[in-house]
Amino acid sequence: MNCCDLAPAHIRAIAPYRPGKPISELARELGLDEADIVKLASNENPLGPSPAALVAAQDALHDMALYPDGAGFALKAGLSAKLGVAANQIVLGNGSNDVLDMAARAFLGPAASAVYAQHAFAVYPIATLTAGAACIEVAARDYGHDLDAMRAAIRDDTRVLWIANPNNPTGTFLPWAQIEAFLETVPPQVLVVLDEAYGEYLPPAERCDTAAWLARFPNLLISRTFSKAYGLAGLRVGYGLGSAGVIDLLNRVRHPFNVNTPALAAAEAALGDEAFLARSYALNAAGMAQLVAGLAEMGVETVPSKGNFLLAKVGAAARINAELLKRGVIVRPVDNYGLPEFLRVSVGLAAQNARFLDALRTCL
Repeated sequence: MNCCDLAPAHIRAIAPYRPGKPISELARELGLDEADIVKLASNENPLGPSPAALVAAQDALHDMALYPDGAGFALKAGLSAKLGVAANQIVLGNGSNDVLDMAARAFLGPAASAVYAQHAFAVYPIATLTAGAACIEVAARDYGHDLDAMRAAIRDDTRVLWIANPNNPTGTFLPWAQIEAFLETVPPQVLVVLDEAYGEYLPPAERCDTAAWLARFPNLLISRTFSKAYGLAGLRVGYGLGSAGVIDLLNRVRHPFNVNTPALAAAEAALGDEAFLARSYALNAAGMAQLVAGLAEMGVETVPSKGNFLLAKVGAAARINAELLKRGVIVRPVDNYGLPEFLRVSVGLAAQNARFLDALRTCL
C-alpha cells in the first residue's frame, strides 16, 4: 500500500477534467504543420484579445518581479462602476473556474450535497467531490436544465446548486424569468451558483441585469469570465458577484495573489473596450449562422445554442473526431458529458468554420 492508495475515496472518484487538445500536441502526434491546424475545441475567441488588453498586459510585465495587487482594487473598481455593485460584493478568480472552486470549498463539505444538471459543466461535480460533498445529478430536459426537477432534488443537506445559463457544452438557454422564478423557490440555506461564462454572446434582447437580483437573493453567486468574449483565456481571470456575506466567505478560501498582474491589467482594459466586445458578438453571430446552415445542409442535427459553440450530432463521434484530427481540425468530443454521438465545435473565423465544414463533409 502506498500514499495514493490512502487518498480519500471522494478524491479518487473524481474524473479528471479533459481540456481541448492543444495545437502543438496534435502537430507532434501526427507530424502536422502547426500553422495548418484549425482549433475549434475550447470556445476561445477567434479574434484574440482586445488590442487595449494586449497593450495593458505588455506594460504590466515591467512589474513582474512584484506580487500582484491581492485585492484587485482597480479591476474591482471598474466592475463596480460598470455593474452597479459594491467592491465588497466582488471576488476575483484565476478564471471563473477558480470562483466555482471557492464556492465549493466555502459552502460544501463531507456532510453536504450539491445539485447540478446532466450535461452541465464538468467542473461542477469536480468541485463538489473535491470538497468531499455528495453529487446529485438531475436528468436534463432537452439537453438543458430541468428547473422543476432540480428544485425537487434539493435535500436537507444540500448547500450548493449549480446552474449555467447558457449551458456548456450544450449551449441551451433558459429565459431569465424562469431563473428568477426558480430563485424564489430555493431554500435560503442553499447557495445558487449562476454561471454566466457565455452571457456576452446572448442577443441584446435576451440579456438580463442579474446583478440587480443580488439585493433580493442573498444566497445567489454569479460567476463570469474574461476568457470567452473578452479573449483573455490564456491569462485566466474571472470574477464572482454576490452578497457581502457570500463574498467574505469566498475570500477566506481564496488563494493569495490568485490573479496575476498582467491578467488584472488586461481585464481592466478589456472591460472598457466596448467596441471589441461588439465585434466579438457580431463575429460569433455570423459564424454560428454559417455553422448551423452548413451542418443542416449535410443533414447533421444540432442543438440550438446561445454560446460561442455548437453541438453537432454526427453519430460515430469518436471515429469522426479521429478523422478530423488527421485533417488538422480540432473539435471537442463530449462523450464524458454523456453525449457520445456529438461533437462540440467552437465558432471560429469564417475561413476556420469553412475548413471544419469541408473536413466534416469528407468524414461523413
